[in-house]
This record gives sequence, structure tokens and C-alpha cells, in this order.
Amino acid sequence: MVQSGKTERVMALTTLRERLEDGLASSGMTKTQLAARAELSRTTVQTAFQLTGPVPSAGTVAALAQALRLPKSELLELRRHALAGNGSAGEAKGADDVAAAPGRPINQWNPHDLEVHPAGPALVRPGSKDEAERLLPGYVPRPHDSVLTEVVDLARNGSSELVMLVGSSSTGKTRACWEAVQPLAGEGWKVWHPFDPTRAEAALAELTRAGTQTVIWFNEAQHYLGDPQHGEHIAAAVHQLLTDPSRAPVLVLGTLWPEYARQLTAQPAPGAPDPHSRARELLAGRTVDVPEAFDREALGKAATLAESGDLLLADALTRTSTDGRITQDLAGAPELLRRHQQGSPAAQAVLNAAMDARRLGVGLHLPQTFLTAAATDYLTDFDYDQLTEDWAERAFAELAEPVHGKQAPLRRTGLRPQRRPPGKPDSTAGASTPAAHSGPMFRLADYLEQHGRASRHLLCPPASFWHAAHAHLTHPADLNNLAIAAHDRHRLQWAHHLRHRAAATGSGSALLHFADFAKAAGDTERAEVLYQQAASAGYTVAKLRLAELETERRYRDEVLPLYQQAADADDDEFAAIAAMAEAEKARVDGEAEALYRKAADEGNTHALVQLARARNKRRDTKGAEALYKQAADEGSTEALVELLELRAAKGDKEELQSLRQAVSSIDDTKVLLRLAGLHEKHGKTRSAEYLYLQVTNAGDSDVLLAVAMARERNGDAEGAEALYHQAIDNGNTNALFYAARMVDRRGDRESAETLYRQAAENGDTDALVQLVRLCELMGQVEKAEFWARSAADADDTEGLILLGQLRERNGDEASAETFYQEAANAGDTAAMAQLALLREKRGLAEEAEGLVQRAANLGHTGALMQLAHLREGLGDLSGAEDLYRQAADCGRPVYRVSLNRWPWGLDPDGTPTPPWENDREQHKPSEE
Repeated sequence: MVQSGKTERVMALTTLRERLEDGLASSGMTKTQLAARAELSRTTVQTAFQLTGPVPSAGTVAALAQALRLPKSELLELRRHALAGNGSAGEAKGADDVAAAPGRPINQWNPHDLEVHPAGPALVRPGSKDEAERLLPGYVPRPHDSVLTEVVDLARNGSSELVMLVGSSSTGKTRACWEAVQPLAGEGWKVWHPFDPTRAEAALAELTRAGTQTVIWFNEAQHYLGDPQHGEHIAAAVHQLLTDPSRAPVLVLGTLWPEYARQLTAQPAPGAPDPHSRARELLAGRTVDVPEAFDREALGKAATLAESGDLLLADALTRTSTDGRITQDLAGAPELLRRHQQGSPAAQAVLNAAMDARRLGVGLHLPQTFLTAAATDYLTDFDYDQLTEDWAERAFAELAEPVHGKQAPLRRTGLRPQRRPPGKPDSTAGASTPAAHSGPMFRLADYLEQHGRASRHLLCPPASFWHAAHAHLTHPADLNNLAIAAHDRHRLQWAHHLRHRAAATGSGSALLHFADFAKAAGDTERAEVLYQQAASAGYTVAKLRLAELETERRYRDEVLPLYQQAADADDDEFAAIAAMAEAEKARVDGEAEALYRKAADEGNTHALVQLARARNKRRDTKGAEALYKQAADEGSTEALVELLELRAAKGDKEELQSLRQAVSSIDDTKVLLRLAGLHEKHGKTRSAEYLYLQVTNAGDSDVLLAVAMARERNGDAEGAEALYHQAIDNGNTNALFYAARMVDRRGDRESAETLYRQAAENGDTDALVQLVRLCELMGQVEKAEFWARSAADADDTEGLILLGQLRERNGDEASAETFYQEAANAGDTAAMAQLALLREKRGLAEEAEGLVQRAANLGHTGALMQLAHLREGLGDLSGAEDLYRQAADCGRPVYRVSLNRWPWGLDPDGTPTPPWENDREQHKPSEE
């Protein structure tokens, strides 16, 4: 009976694996690609397919079934049969001989139980209770892996071996050992990891029973070989094991930090005790160094894995592509996150303030005084009341404690002094220098900064944050960035005060803002002062504004009065006064030109363009052309475009020849296309065709597409269509969509359908949308649904949304909701928004808001506005206002809405700001 049951279990497990193998073959994926799609580690997937491997977990089977589009219930049923009766007394008796030696088969180990650092906790399968389901990033072999492979091969061939990897914390030592033993998994090898009751005691007690084909796992080997009481005994026992041919082969793998390796291998001074003689002999010639960082070749391999779908590596590379400390980043991330989530309330408050500062534009170096003052409003009333006098000191000390990879949540740092060669002129001379902040500075861990940007993007910082920024930040760019962030969140009062503070510290951007506003308000005196300050801060554009302001003032005060006098004078005086006016105008123009030229001499060719525009506006085309030419000769493509436009408008006889000379040195296809469009606009077809020919001669299909689009915009449908098809013939599948759209607009639906279909078959989802729309317009609802469903069947959530919209337009809201729900379950935020709107119309406001919150959390903050607009249309003004406020909190543009509702802005807590006056302008802040 027992044997029969065992046979049935083996058959069930064999069938399960055959179904998985068939599904994998049909999918065309590799196991690495399957692991990425199923969100499982490669090891877990490999084990699930191994004939000698254990029964995979239910979570693994379910994930593989979904990724391979296999019937989940059938595979889970096979798994249940494969497990039926496992652990029975009959089987236990048959395994007594195996249980005598310590260890268990390699494929029954979870790498995390062997102390491989977890990476990327956010990617653990939601709701999973199986630690083996946690993702490991793809593995990049490095030189030390070659040594490990050689040692493992020796062990496979019957030799007993030991190798010790030596490297700093979180450099990938334990993961390298795990990858190295994988070839042994299918050959009956076991791993024994001694750790209970202590590592040293377990090793000493069981080493004599370690059997053949056993990997002895000495991770952090200082706990074994360096143990004060048992270390030398363990070293002797390992030596005995390695030299006993009756127990071969065995493989001892271990890891050490460099400082521990030095302690264990150091020669004692003459006459001094030698506490590690046996360990030193054991390790001689058996250590392998693991580098601190990935070299260029390893980084390239990691980037390749990231591009092929490895999300963990892709994420880590965003922070480590320069320094190469990928393993440290991956190992430290979970612990950094835990420290944030489980730290003391004060430490959490400081970290939240630091994360908000970085995501809103404050620089890397955060003053301690700012963080301390900013943190208070992040605390609950209860936690605030519990603060002690030294709360800040304790919080910063807590956050400075490092985690794996020598990272700390918040580490002390400093500004490096700028070093310039002696006597070298300072290019920023005359610009105001930001005041250096006195006092300690701190830097947020990169991973927590990134986590803060993702997890806190819907939140507006509390009042203490803004107040601390105004009081303690001194760098102009930091203050100006926070002013912009406050304005984007409709915190207008704080935006105003922070911008003034930025201007006071020398922010050219803030000074320009206030100067432009003063000029628009008619306060030219104040505008001039502010433009001067901005120019002193190094902003050359401010010098242009000063020139414009001075020219306008002189025209207003000196030239226009003379023209007015001439207009009012009698015939005898008119000529004389008019001549005076012309002379004064020429003098003002000359002085303005001198100002513009001064700006141009400082490297701003835009000043010449500005002056040329002014000349052209006053119908001085000859002067304008000379200035445009000078700017073009100095490399301004903007000037060249406007110069050729001016010549095209004039109709120069030598235009084509001058055009050929002008464009001979241009290799910017965008400039050439713009020139072609301008000449076509002015009816200069010969010039336009010459330019188009210059662009298309290269045969670049992207350029052909751009030229075709330009021709279509200029009304040359026949020429555009020819180029679209030329681009298609050159392999540009994007041209299919634009060609389809053009023939669709002229009413040729049959040709449009063909082209849209070809584009959709090449993966163009925009074409798919248009194909569904076109079929629906043609009354071919079944065909429309076919195309939408074909996309849905290919795991394209866009197809599910199209199906939902199609059903919704036809009045079948129940089916629409089903499709939207399926796409939303797959993580499509647009589907969540559509589903929310449908639920809102049915009166399910709470569910609708939950969906838009979910979409917003995933980055689709526009969903808040969509639901707000719908609620407003349905008369739910209070519900709409709440959503508009949430949209404002995360920086969504809600100006039209907010100016009507909250003309004086919002306070940091989201309540409307009461009317307030500032000491510089008497106007509503929303007018700035």
C-alpha cells in the first residue's frame, strides 16, 4: 500500500513537471524569462523543473501556471497528489540511513536560510508565506567565481576541498557560494549549515559525522574558526575531514571579512601566544578575494540582465552604475527599509523630513538644524509629548548606525572645499556665493531617497517642514526649488516667502521671477533693481531684460514725446521736430544695440537675436538681417532659421544659392526640417524641396517619417504618402500608423483598416485603439471586439481596456467592469481609473475613491483629477474638492480649480489659507 501510494505521488509529480515543460516550450521563453514574468527567483524555477527536486510550493505552481497560461487548478491538483501521504512512517523508516549524516539536499534549501542577503523586499510575492518565493536578482559571474567553479569541479571528481571567500560586508560572497553549489544539486549532494545551539558548538559536535558529498557551509567563518574556545578544535576537525579519503568528497565553503582573515592568518610575534595556528594552516592557499565593486565588464553584464527584465538589478543600477557597489545596494536595501519602518518615532520623523526634502529639490547635503526643526510636525501628538531633551541627538545617532554594505539611513557628510589653480580667474566672479551652512550636514541613503520619491509622492510636507526650510536653508537653489514645489502644491503663502528668501540669498531664478512680475505690474523701478541683482548673480538673461527695460524707458521718455510734439505741431515746425524724433530714435537704438552687443560679447548670442527681432519689428529688415547673420555665424541655429525665414518672406532672387551655402554645414535634421517647413509655408517650393532632399538622401527611415509628417502638415498629402511608404519599405513600422491615419482622415476606411491592422500586428497599441474605433464606426462591432480581444489574449491590458470601453459604449456596463477589473488586477493604472469612474456612476463612491488612490499610489495621479471632474459634474462638490486637494498635495496642476476655490492658497495641512498680505506687493498671491 505504501509502495503504491509512493508510485502515485511520483507519477503525479512527473506529470506536473511534464505539463510545466510543455508550457515552457510552447511559450518560447527561457527559464530566466519565465522567472522574471512569474516574479520568482531563477533558483526556484530551476528547482521546480528538476526531476530530482522537491515538490514545488503551491505559490510557485500558481505563479508558473499563470505565467505559462496553464490551468492553475489542474496543476495545483497534481501538486496535492504529489504530496499526498508525505512524511508517513513507512517513508521515515526508509530514510533512516540518510538522516544519520548532517545536512539536507541542496534543492531543499532556501538560499536566505543559508544567509544569502534578501534583496528588494518590495518584490516579494504579495501574500506569500513561502520565503523561497522571495526574488533573487540575476547573477553576474566575476573572476572569483571562476576559482569557485574549479574547486567545485574538483569536488565533483572525488576530491575533498576547502575555499574561503574574503571580502567586505555584502560584496556577494555568500551568493557566490550558493551559485557555485547548484551543479551539485542534481548529483545527490547535501548542504550542512551548523548553527544550533551555536555555530561553533554545532560544528564541533557534528563534524565527525559529516558524510560524503556534503557541502559544509561556514558562512561568516570567524564564528567557527575564530571562536576563542572551540576554533582551533574545529580547524583540526576540518583538516581531518579533508584528509580522510574514506569520507571524500566533501566541500567546505566559507566567507570572511578581511579583518577576520587577517586575524586568523597573522603570524604571531616571537614569544607571543599563537591562538590561530591550526586555522592559519588550514586557510593557507585557500582564500579568494572578492572585490568591493563591479568592474566595467561586470557592470555591462548586469545592465544586460536588467534590460532583459531583471527588475532588482535595473533598480539597483539606477543608484550604483557609477560606483559599481551593486551587491551592497541590494543587500542593504531591505534593512534600510526596515530601519525606516521600525525605527523610533523621532528617527522616522527625521527620515521622512529628509526624504521630503530630497524629493522636492533640496540638495544632497541636509543641515542638521533644518532636519531637527522640520521633523516635529511629522510626529503624532502622543509621540511629540514623549520627546526628551536629547531626542534629536539620539535620533541622529540611531540613523547613523550602518546596515549591510556599510550604508546608514542618514550619515554625516560635509562639503568638499573647491580647489582652483593659483591665479586662475574665477568664472563666477561678480556672482553672489551662497552662504556656507555652519553645523553638521547629513546625507540620506540613496535607496531611502528613491523609496521616499515612490512612497511619499502623494503627500505634502507639514508646516514644520516649510518653516524649517525658510529658517535654516541657505542655498539659493534649494530655496527656489522648494518655492516651486510649494507653488505646485498650491501652498502659495509658503511659495511666496520661500521665493523671497531664495531671492535674498542670490537665486537668479527667484530674482528674475520677481523682476518679471514687477515689470508686468508696471513697477519698472523695482524691476530694474531686481534685474540688476539677477545679473550680478551671473544670469546673463537678466542683462538682456535690463537692455529691453532701458530701451523701452528711453522710447517712452525720450522718443515718443518728440513724435507726439511733431504730431501736434503746425506745418512749419513738423519737419524739424520729426527730424529730432528720428535722431533721438537712432541714438536710443544705438545705445540699445550697445547693450545687446555687450551681452552678446559675454557669450549670449540670443541678445543679437533679440536685437534683430526688434529691428525687424521696426521694419529695419536690412539691420535685422545683418544681426541675424552675425548670430548665425556665431553658431545660433535659431538665428539661421529666422534669417532664412526673413529671406524667404522677402523673395530674394539669390535665395536658393544662399540657402545652399547656409545649410551646407548643418547636420541637425530638426533644423533642416523646420527650414523646409518655413520655405514651404512661404511658397518657396524649390527651396523646400532642396531642403527635403538634403534630409532624405541619407535614407534614415526615422528622418523619412519626420519629413512625411512635415509634408502632411503643409498640405502635400501625395508627397507625404509617398514618403510614408518609403519609410515603411525601409522597415519603419511607426510609419504604418501615420500612413493609416492620413488615409483614414481622407475617408478611405478600407485602406486605413489594412494599415492600422499591420501597425497593430507590429505592437502599436495606438494603432490598435484606432482599429477598434474604425471597426466600430463601420458597424463591425464583432471585428472591433476581435481586435480588442486579440490584444487582451496577448496579455496586453490595453486590449482589456478597449474591450471595456467598447462594451460600456454599447451599454453593457457589467461586461465593461469585468474587463476593467482584469486589467486593473494586472496593475494597469488607466484601467483602475476607468473602473473607478464606472463605480462612481453606480453610486459606489468609496470603492471609486479606493481605486483612484491605488492608481495614484502607482504613479497615475491624473486619476484623482478624472474622478474629481466626474464628481463635480454629478453635483458632488464636496467630494470633488477633497480629490482636488489630494491632487494639489502631490503637485498636480489644479490651477483653474484652485484659483476659484482657494484664491489665497492652501495651508500645509490642506485647509484653505485665509486672506493674507505680503510686505512687498498688494495683490492676491495667485496672481504671481
